Amino acid sequence: MRGFVRPRLTGDAVAGLVAVSVSVWLFFVAGDLPQSALVPIGPGFYPRLVLGATALAGAALVLRAFLVGSGAPAAGPAPNYRLVLVAFVLFGLYVTLLPLLGFRIATFLFVAAMQSAIDPPRTRRALLVVTLVALGTTAVTYLVFERYLYVLLPRGTWTDF
Repeated sequence: MRGFVRPRLTGDAVAGLVAVSVSVWLFFVAGDLPQSALVPIGPGFYPRLVLGATALAGAALVLRAFLVGSGAPAAGPAPNYRLVLVAFVLFGLYVTLLPLLGFRIATFLFVAAMQSAIDPPRTRRALLVVTLVALGTTAVTYLVFERYLYVLLPRGTWTDF
């Protein structure tokens, strides 16, 4: 048939299908979280918002993979597997240190380390930007969740902070 593009199950399509499947499953799991009487928005609201967006992005990736068909992949930068591994290690350290150092210290360190891993600061000004972004991200997240939404964030067993 002329004009028909035979769909291929590419790496993007597989990744998109996995993202859709996991997101949809977790979307419904998040709906079963117990409702708090103190907070008008349930604990599943924000996770469901993020999971819905992730499912839509995964579906778009699958659709794009099938619409492009068996054409040549678009040229782009080479995959940086080292950076992916570093990100996973940093996230694992963050999860490990969170109960020990507390949300504020662990989050500050995680955001600063992740920024530095993605784009290492080469000047004092860049280092200042990394520090200020990590500090701002931690402060805004803390204020929104702890003070506005009344979500208790972890205190550190080592720091009690």
